[in-house]
Amino acid sequence: MSHLTIALDIMGGDHGPHIILPAAKKALQEFPHLKIILCGPQTIMSEWVNTLPVTLQTRIVTSDCPQSVAMDESPTQAFRQKKQSSMRRMLDLVNEQQADACVSAGNTGALLTMAFYVLKTLPGIHRPALVSKVPVADNGRVYLLDLGANVNCDSEVLFQYAVMGSVLAEQVDDVPKPKVALLNVGVEDIKGNDQVKQTASSLLSTQAINYIGFVEGNDIFTEKADVIVTDGFVGNIALKSWEGLASFVIQEVKTASQQNWWRKILAAIALPLLKVIYTKMKPDQYNGASLIGLRGIVVKSHGNASSEAFLYAIRQAVREAEMQVPDKIKDKIEAVLMERH
Repeated sequence: MSHLTIALDIMGGDHGPHIILPAAKKALQEFPHLKIILCGPQTIMSEWVNTLPVTLQTRIVTSDCPQSVAMDESPTQAFRQKKQSSMRRMLDLVNEQQADACVSAGNTGALLTMAFYVLKTLPGIHRPALVSKVPVADNGRVYLLDLGANVNCDSEVLFQYAVMGSVLAEQVDDVPKPKVALLNVGVEDIKGNDQVKQTASSLLSTQAINYIGFVEGNDIFTEKADVIVTDGFVGNIALKSWEGLASFVIQEVKTASQQNWWRKILAAIALPLLKVIYTKMKPDQYNGASLIGLRGIVVKSHGNASSEAFLYAIRQAVREAEMQVPDKIKDKIEAVLMERH
């Protein structure tokens, strides 16, 4: 795409403009074809924009939003009462096709609710899904979905997740015939609940999806699959467990290294290697969960993301917009529906 416009909710997250605005500047420097629409209080935005070089100022538009959505606010209340919020405005800009994608670090429940009602789902998609990449062996990546958008999913919704995840891996990461798996309590056909078994049956009979079978939790970080599908309850717990483990390992090494001189020596030797591993697993560089299945591109950043992490979320939005992911999902769903009927 010759020109690309991303809308940002600058009031979302734990730190708001303090981390989002610097990330926006870096994104403009990184992508010469990018324009950004900032959604938030005009006084904050104007003061910041005036500090930028003129060449960057010309690629920024501000949209004054007198309201913001609190991180602990009820999603229903936010949807009904915060129609002039920065979160709602960025979604409206995508819906009105003034922006190609949008990014927020705000209240996840409110974002899901607003996005669902403002943008609507694509034809053939029942529910949107939150999906993100996690690291695997040999510097690989695997898409994991759903990460919390829907804690209860029937087999048809899981099937649609498999289709959407396959499109994302194929289009954004250029993976030919992505390997799609279902997360389960075992790899045997007899294992799992009825939803998982029914989903497996549907995927096995669909030639458009490269379904490879069940995987277990300890398979997530291997190269067995390019896309792993589960419901939002299991997916969210899996993601948070990985993020917590990455931080736990480094902290434990630091604590142990302070106990005696011998451990200090061992830690000094081991820490550089562990830091390499931690850098690979660091949640910041996988920040940016995509809310796919909508008639527009929405990327959700962690609420406590750093400026560097928020930049990763903007990059994800740029990649999806460049590849026109919603259109590709729509085409794939139509092809699958024709095959099934």
